[in-house]
Amino acid sequence: MGNIDLLTAFTRYLTLERGYSDKTKEAYLIDIHDFEVFLSESGDAELRNVDYRDVRIYLSYLTNERKYSRNTLNRKMASLRSFYQYLLKQELITENPFSYVHLKKQNQRLPHFFYEEEIQALFDSFPTQSPLDLRNRALLEVLYGSGLRVSECSFLEIRNIDWEMSVFRVIGKGDKERYVPFNQSTKTAMQKYLEKGRPELVSKQEEEQPFVFVNHLGTQLTTAGISYILNQIIQKGGLDLQIHPHKLRHTFATHLLNNGADMRTVQELLGHDNLSTTQIYTHVTKDSLQKNYRQFHPRA
Repeated sequence: MGNIDLLTAFTRYLTLERGYSDKTKEAYLIDIHDFEVFLSESGDAELRNVDYRDVRIYLSYLTNERKYSRNTLNRKMASLRSFYQYLLKQELITENPFSYVHLKKQNQRLPHFFYEEEIQALFDSFPTQSPLDLRNRALLEVLYGSGLRVSECSFLEIRNIDWEMSVFRVIGKGDKERYVPFNQSTKTAMQKYLEKGRPELVSKQEEEQPFVFVNHLGTQLTTAGISYILNQIIQKGGLDLQIHPHKLRHTFATHLLNNGADMRTVQELLGHDNLSTTQIYTHVTKDSLQKNYRQFHPRA
């Protein structure tokens, strides 16, 4: 089998057995392609001929010449390790040359989040009268109230809202399905938007629009559009805050943990495969530290 056949088979494996999204598969294939280009420049581009020495030379090249960060190196090594592990399982090679390469991860930076008073100021910063204002309020409520990824919010469809159970059916990374609850404040904002705001926006389109959040032309609101809207809310409200969609997701997780939610619950709500991914949110605010210190220390 040539390189093209190997990559075709691997892509099929990622789709059918791993259930990875197109974006994830693309990232894997880019990392493998970069390695293939490096091998071709070294004289032998055959992926099955790679040994541990080739791996060390490639790692040195990425580190010293390309100046990649430790996190990027880890990602590339993980992609190639998975690819060669697949080849090993298919008995196309006798040893995974990447199995011995393990880099220490950089210290993870704590995620940025809003304090509760900042979130309240955000919700109080803009009116809720026009169709776009109603949409923006609902959008903010969903991102903070349910912790959806910005892509999940963009692709949220009306048919995937269960009003009786107060849950969203969300299709997350790797096309994995999960159910995420929403609170009464989110429910109220969503109903106002869907009843009084969205009909006017979608009236500009002849075809029915399945997505909950639409732009001023009545078509699906993109992830870039959501980021733009959040920045506009900050600017119009005159708030001295930095905002991006993922910061609201960070805030969702942080506030849950600070108010007593257990790690497993937060993991399920966020749609994380591994608990270790969720553990980055175990930081607590200074207010929470002070509160617990006063409550539990005998001399506080």
